[in-house]
Amino acid sequence: MNAETNQRPVNTIAQGLDPQIAEFIARMGQGWSQHPSLADVPFPEQRRIADAVRKPWTEGGPVMGDTRELQVPWEKGEVRIRIYRPAPLDELQPALVYLHGGGWTIFSIDTHDRLMREYAGRAGIAVVGVDYTLSPEVRFPRALEETVAVIRFLRDHGAEYGIDGTRLATGGDSAGANLAMSAAIMLRDAGESDAVAGMLLNYGAFDNDCHNASYRTFGGAGYMLGGTEMEDFWKNYLGEQFAAPGPLAVPLHADLRGLPRAFLVVPDCDVLLDENVVMEEKLRAADVETYAVYYKGASHSFLEAVAISGIAEQAHRDSANWLIETLRV
Repeated sequence: MNAETNQRPVNTIAQGLDPQIAEFIARMGQGWSQHPSLADVPFPEQRRIADAVRKPWTEGGPVMGDTRELQVPWEKGEVRIRIYRPAPLDELQPALVYLHGGGWTIFSIDTHDRLMREYAGRAGIAVVGVDYTLSPEVRFPRALEETVAVIRFLRDHGAEYGIDGTRLATGGDSAGANLAMSAAIMLRDAGESDAVAGMLLNYGAFDNDCHNASYRTFGGAGYMLGGTEMEDFWKNYLGEQFAAPGPLAVPLHADLRGLPRAFLVVPDCDVLLDENVVMEEKLRAADVETYAVYYKGASHSFLEAVAISGIAEQAHRDSANWLIETLRV
């Protein structure tokens, strides 16, 4: 994903990976190998390279009835969003507010275009991609505040864009899952618990302790995300707060009571495995309605391999069914 990723040998097949996921990682590695190491270029160039490497995996998938972009105003500026709506377009649709991954540092709504269309097409809902401001140019809590501003905007003005603002879920992958959950926590603490009906949490980055057992097992060559890489992402996001982050930055340590129902999509060959296991346990202990599926042989970012991976296909089906139930589609 970052500098560490595009320096890895592309012919490495890591132990435990499903063969289709191993092919996905190898082909992604070949894409990274066509570009300079991200460690050697500034952040804007890192993002341009990341978008180019990810682009082949955004092609294909469901066709939308309507896709549009707009700027959401809030007290500190504007946030660009992209709204995907499958047919039919003559009625209000519930929506998933989706936050892309990339360590709060790289990736975009473009790199996750197919992922969001998959959710929209499979569940028959609108999906709203949030183009939140990236780190390290800005740091926590800016991206989180932008996410909450978008949710409030959709609650109040969604009908103008074909969205039922009373039926919203948050979702995201990796850093995006962190933002999705923290947004629900922030809204709960502001007395707006009913703003979000559910949280779709794909291989979430919930804790900035990057030295547990799953980091040691899956942080080496051949897997999608490295341990040093993830720690660098956290430092980009938190800056001086890295040593003592609050619960909105590190939701594994937050009070989870009163949160909406959650669905955790957890690959079992991922540096983030352990913190997702603990998050499931803590959500259940807090009496949050929680579903979790562990996908054997899957890696970080595996959902983007849906074009070639049966495991990714199954995960998308599982998530769509949960969204349909959660948003009463």
